Amino acid sequence: MSGARPAPGWHPLRALRRELHHRWLARLPRTDQLALTQRNVYILPTSAGWMLALTLAVLLIASINYQLNLGYLLTFLLAGSAAAGMLVGHANLRGLALQLQPPAPVFAGQRCALRITLDNPGARARHGIALAVTQDLEGPPQWAWTDVPAQAGAVVELAFVAQQRGWHALPRITAETRFPLGSFRAWSYWRPATQLLVYPEAEAAPPPLPPARPQGTGRAGTRAAGNEDFDGVRAYRRGDPLKQVVWKKAAQAWATGNSLVSRDRPQAQPGRLWLDPAATGLTDTEARIARLTAWVLAADRQGVQWGLDLPGATRLAPDSGAAHRERSLEALALYAPLPAAGATP
Repeated sequence: MSGARPAPGWHPLRALRRELHHRWLARLPRTDQLALTQRNVYILPTSAGWMLALTLAVLLIASINYQLNLGYLLTFLLAGSAAAGMLVGHANLRGLALQLQPPAPVFAGQRCALRITLDNPGARARHGIALAVTQDLEGPPQWAWTDVPAQAGAVVELAFVAQQRGWHALPRITAETRFPLGSFRAWSYWRPATQLLVYPEAEAAPPPLPPARPQGTGRAGTRAAGNEDFDGVRAYRRGDPLKQVVWKKAAQAWATGNSLVSRDRPQAQPGRLWLDPAATGLTDTEARIARLTAWVLAADRQGVQWGLDLPGATRLAPDSGAAHRERSLEALALYAPLPAAGATP
């Protein structure tokens, strides 16, 4: 009997549980502000809590079997402490307000920092509050622990690594506490609504910037010496040829006491630096974008003006500065080249 075998460790009940859990989380609304209430705070025993329950069951059975009054006392005292710890733990998380500050764009492969503010309007302090990114992780979550004073706030910073360029929804965040005894875990899930802009990862060792394109072609760029056009007039300077002196205006200049008037030659205009995928000399789309990203950063460091020409998407006129750099990086992050003619969709 042929057929694909399930992956090692696959179990139908485990797969069903994971699918139901995923669908349940997908129904949670996305918001940048979350108020923890009785409706969205969940609580279950931890592994230590289950061991405590098993120990209490053994103590109870032994007390019944041997008619130990002190055994009854110890069993119900521990059970009452565990029940009180469950109520305190749930109340320790319930009532907090979480707010996310919009994250700044990052480059692919870099850590994105999420700054979260916890507000405690209650009259008692909250201890042992933990936050972590718990979605799409390769390893165990990195928990950040904090205490929130009464009628005050606290700030927690989380981090995760963004791998692909473009706009991305922020991963799910989990808030939890095991205060006071550690026998119960109270938690809540949070799906932020803010999206993160991920810039492309720059090429590690890019080649030098491409040469600038000359401004103007044809007759304007190939004038013969001695036949140049002139932009206007200016005051005469020592060394100007006499043929450039405007003699008709010279008489007026002498009458008013001014110097001679000379024609002004047009100043040579420097070329413009244009960055486009064809200039990279590469064929792979992501490799082109990585090289263009490195060129944008290099041009910004050198203080030169550059233009960005992405066929079928964006064309940014030559400019410089932080705002132009951010626009260029955003255009590269969102660039999706058009399919070649005749290509199968």
